[in-house]
Amino acid sequence: MSVKVVLVAGARPNFMKIAPLWLEMRRFPSDFKPVILHTGQHYDYQMSKVFFEDLELPEPHYYLGVGSGTHAEQTGKIMIEFERAIQKENPNLVVVFGDVNSTLACSVTAKKLFIKVAHIEAGLRSFDLTMPEEINRKVTDAISDILFTPSKDGDQNLIREGVERNQVHFVGNIMIDSLISILKKIGSSYEDKVFQRYGLQRNQFVLVTLHRPSNVDDKDSLLRIMNFLNNFSLRIPIIFPVHPRTKKMINELDMSPNTNGAFKIIEPLRYKEFIALEKSSMFVLTDSGGIQEETTYLNVPCLTLRPNTERPITISQGTNELVSMGNIQEKIELILSGNWKQGKFPELWDGKTGQRIAEILKKMEP
Repeated sequence: MSVKVVLVAGARPNFMKIAPLWLEMRRFPSDFKPVILHTGQHYDYQMSKVFFEDLELPEPHYYLGVGSGTHAEQTGKIMIEFERAIQKENPNLVVVFGDVNSTLACSVTAKKLFIKVAHIEAGLRSFDLTMPEEINRKVTDAISDILFTPSKDGDQNLIREGVERNQVHFVGNIMIDSLISILKKIGSSYEDKVFQRYGLQRNQFVLVTLHRPSNVDDKDSLLRIMNFLNNFSLRIPIIFPVHPRTKKMINELDMSPNTNGAFKIIEPLRYKEFIALEKSSMFVLTDSGGIQEETTYLNVPCLTLRPNTERPITISQGTNELVSMGNIQEKIELILSGNWKQGKFPELWDGKTGQRIAEILKKMEP
């Protein structure tokens, strides 16, 4: 008897985590009947479609289209619409990914309907409850039945918080599965087209992504960051695929770059394009969690503009370092002088995490 599984995505990074498991489950139709549900928390449907293409995903079986709003508004809308969907589907298992509002909303809704919940990317902790994502992670982990961790520190965090050991499974990083898959599809000719499109030269530019409220919602903080990037782009070209929230703030504050094209602010990129730029950048400046992991695998220096990270393995074993506006110039000089640390692949970041998760789920009671 096949197990009906609802795979929940809320934001674009979730699709990189869903794809390997979806593809693996589709290999075993007698064991799994997977259903993809997109809450529509981030981005519109058309923008998400290019991710489906790059990751070889079908269009979602459900698109809830909840849109943006305050955390409470968004979480509430997701819970209402998700409840209707799973009452119709009556799945055996709901699988949630990462730490977005959809992760929290759908795990709570499923549990209240007595449906088992599995959390992929469980156990990550920044220990900073001012981050909405930290609250989402902790609540989801506390109520999940099955917890799949990307690194051993995740296991330690969960056990310390009282989760039963037999509920925790160290399986590796599922985002790396998608990264390895997409790297096989990106040849030098594709990369050259991307560089030409944006007027860049291989290994001669900096890639920037910023979306955390602490960086982009505060006027003084964003002004300071933008002024720094403007000035630095006179030295090395910068490309900045801008998050909708960040773009809104930049427009409101009239902070458009004025460096004759050396600082390019562009629309969000499709997955293949972004990876092509990321793997050939001098370094990446970000506040994203997933990009810390990708740069570690790609062995590209990463500066994370945050006071903490829920992915410490990217610092202890990878190419990532936390920075502030007070020390960012010092860290950049280390990179430019060739004195940045060399990273290594963390354990089980091998492209087989989706397989391991499917094997574990096969052995569990429906």
